[in-house]
Amino acid sequence: MGTERLTPGLLLRLGVLFTAVCVCIHVYLETGWRAAPAPLALGRPTLSGQNRGQQSRTKQVSTEPQQQQQDRSVKRRISYVRTLRKDRKKDEDKEDPSCCPPAHLHRKAPRWHIDLEPWASESHSLEDEAKRFLNYITTPQVSCASPVRGEATQDGTKGPWAACLDPKYSLTHRIHSKHCRVYSFGLGVDDRSLEHSLAGAGCEVHCFDPSLKQPHLQQDEMWLHRLSVDWRDPNPAIVAQRQYANTKKLATILNDFGHRQVDVLKADMESAEWKILENLVLEGVLESVGQLLLELHLHWAGFEVGGDDPSVVRYWFSLLKELERANFHLFHVHSDPTKPHLFLHKNVLNASSAYTLSWVNTGWKS
Repeated sequence: MGTERLTPGLLLRLGVLFTAVCVCIHVYLETGWRAAPAPLALGRPTLSGQNRGQQSRTKQVSTEPQQQQQDRSVKRRISYVRTLRKDRKKDEDKEDPSCCPPAHLHRKAPRWHIDLEPWASESHSLEDEAKRFLNYITTPQVSCASPVRGEATQDGTKGPWAACLDPKYSLTHRIHSKHCRVYSFGLGVDDRSLEHSLAGAGCEVHCFDPSLKQPHLQQDEMWLHRLSVDWRDPNPAIVAQRQYANTKKLATILNDFGHRQVDVLKADMESAEWKILENLVLEGVLESVGQLLLELHLHWAGFEVGGDDPSVVRYWFSLLKELERANFHLFHVHSDPTKPHLFLHKNVLNASSAYTLSWVNTGWKS
């Protein structure tokens, strides 16, 4: 009697156990079949990155005919893009390198920071750093046989700005070939006698001043633009609220104007020159510039330049050494005697608070 009551329960337990074993075997076989490589994939070149992930997803749903067609179309599109890139590369290789410079000469892989030079001395003192820096900016590195200067000041001295028309550099030849272009950045009313001289010689001159009332204006053989250079582009949200952005990076301005090169870049940015120069170095825009004319302000560190005084001067010196490594060599120095003798709010070595310097890019071929 007890045996008959246990038999149905025993059979039920055996049935459940058998069903569980069958499910495990089915899952094992199904998983092994999906993990096995498809026979069509053998012998194909290995894909990398996104294409490899896309191919694995295609294999998992290969049983659906419609999805197979979509995957084939994706593969065809990938092959088409690769073919275009190869053809474009072949066309670029066929171009005559002597014809013209690259289309985007200033598009270079950006760097994140400049290379700081070693300290001037083990003491890291301000006097040692200032002595090295001042000696560097007051010692011309190359000579210029034919400088062109701005108009003389009221006391009869020559103007602070100078460009070089020496035939061994490129500017003279660019003027004769009608390819000379000048960018001048300033704030408000500034001395534009040099710009007038270069415009009279046949250069295309663009003066940038954010205080102008009109966005673009042609005046006295020069173009005037309500714009200025900065070390960063404006916030897109701010640009959307305005019709014109007042400040942009030099690389952005070159792209917007469709210019590949600037023969003379003149800038008086009232203590923003250090961060702007750093941006030109880090983004490789200096390759697009033939001569650089810059006014340096030394009475304080400058916008967004931090650190103690010796570190600031070391940073200044390192930036100018980056210029030298980019083939820019100093040919003109001018210190304004009317400026106060302040160097980071101190009287250090009787240095002036403002210097106007001119460099020529000796890497530019004439």
